[in-house]
Amino acid sequence: MAVTVKTEREIRLMREAGAILAKVHEELHDIIRPGITTLEIDRICEKLIRGYGCKPSFLGYEGYPASVCVSVNDEVVHGIPSKKRVLKDGDIVSLDTGVIWKGWQSDAARTWSVGNISLEAQRLIDVAREAFFEGVKNAKAGNHLNDICGAIGDYVGTKGFGIVRELTGHGIGTDMHEDPDIPNFRMNHKGIRLRPGMTLAVEPMITLGSPEVAWLDDGWTVVTEDGSLAAHYENTILITDGEPEILSL
Repeated sequence: MAVTVKTEREIRLMREAGAILAKVHEELHDIIRPGITTLEIDRICEKLIRGYGCKPSFLGYEGYPASVCVSVNDEVVHGIPSKKRVLKDGDIVSLDTGVIWKGWQSDAARTWSVGNISLEAQRLIDVAREAFFEGVKNAKAGNHLNDICGAIGDYVGTKGFGIVRELTGHGIGTDMHEDPDIPNFRMNHKGIRLRPGMTLAVEPMITLGSPEVAWLDDGWTVVTEDGSLAAHYENTILITDGEPEILSL
């Protein structure tokens, strides 16, 4: 497994990419409301990304047709934007998008409420986000990859939610998906030793019910098998000599 360690210059560019992506997510959050279509969200996202001088990482990636994955309710990830899909009060929506800045990538996801949602749905969103931070506490040079994975899985388990096992986080750099894969549960091995300069996309994906998932006929959209709600939270992080740096916040 070739996990790349970035130079100072490369880290600077990834830091810039992450800062831009953080702004894109903030601006996307501002447009989330009942009545907007998922296609409108995609159009706005692409315009924002290009407005910052970046390319949308997702557009055309392995044939993906949009700039942002918009996954609603029981859709875990990779929902394809559509003019027929209208957000309504009580929905939850996950936005997963990335930017390419001067050849370097940043990748991040957020799950948001649409109007008024149930307390249970809000708790699911909160725990997905909290699980990311529990994992990242362990993202320190000298630790192993499994210290991140195990902390995420343990935390979600204590809250009683399902952890999706078929999808993982990943390394990131000039390619969106690089080594290593980063599961959201405790592995049966330590995984790689973390070194300063490694950049990782850590992304808990959790469910309100069973963790089992299925792929829709479009070949992209992943849904919970039991139809329960799902939440997704992701940032690109940098391993340093001290505390990890979250590049996309």
